[in-house]
Amino acid sequence: MHGGTQKVVYKIECSNGFSCVLYVWDLTMNYFSEEKADEDTTEQSYGSDLFELNNKYLTQQGIRTPTLYNLNNEKSRYSFDYALVEYVDGQKAEAYFHHPDSVIQDKLFQRLGDLVTSMHANERYTYGKLNHSGANTKNCHLLKMENAKRQLSYASQYMESIRTNHSRLLNTLHQLESRIEPRSRYGFIHGELGPDHVLVNDHLEPYLIDIEGASFFDIEHEHSFLQLRFGDYYRYLKNDNLDPNRMLFYQFHHHISLISGGLKLLHRGFPDQEFAKGLTNHHFRCALKFIEG
Repeated sequence: MHGGTQKVVYKIECSNGFSCVLYVWDLTMNYFSEEKADEDTTEQSYGSDLFELNNKYLTQQGIRTPTLYNLNNEKSRYSFDYALVEYVDGQKAEAYFHHPDSVIQDKLFQRLGDLVTSMHANERYTYGKLNHSGANTKNCHLLKMENAKRQLSYASQYMESIRTNHSRLLNTLHQLESRIEPRSRYGFIHGELGPDHVLVNDHLEPYLIDIEGASFFDIEHEHSFLQLRFGDYYRYLKNDNLDPNRMLFYQFHHHISLISGGLKLLHRGFPDQEFAKGLTNHHFRCALKFIEG
């Protein structure tokens, strides 16, 4: 099953008619393996342990995600972890952007909005992964501040236009960050929730997939990404109680991160090179609007 950048996914069709999905966490087939070694534990978004933990938590909270049948992390026969997971027979939510029946669109995206609201309503006073119980020493948005700086540095090596505007981009990042007030309450977010991370079954029930990056964090991080990925359909998902300063900061962060992400896919042999190139160029144009505005 094509499209993933961090784990390999197969559909298994058995001779008795049963189908399921095989997830393989093999770092040699991860397009971002170079980043994993240096990743802060708070920002980890890869691995079978996080998948198992988040799958159990989401299921307990009534948030639909494919059922985990079996997980093997013994590495006795293979050098990688793998899992057998429920096969949800249907399409990704992005297929419904162009559905001819507006009633069906309304039903699906309203249900997805309810699901997102329900997930974000799970709160705690510390941010981080479910297995993180220590006290936080700094505001969570500062993690994204540091990440944006790293991604800008990477992009500057390969794009003359980024190198030329590096100082202005960095100044804008600092200006947006300076407007954010401290916070001590965080919602549970998916972390990268686009329409390609939502499966829809024949009953128009949405299921969240690629859940390894889920954690307690600023929900504005999620909403700014939802706004970016769902476009006009974000109206079904929006929350009227968001911090506008956080929204702007995270929007800018996403653009910088996706410039770098697109470049890394280009450099590391991602099969769809046109997609990677388009991703880089689109988000560069979006980032420029911040410094030109």
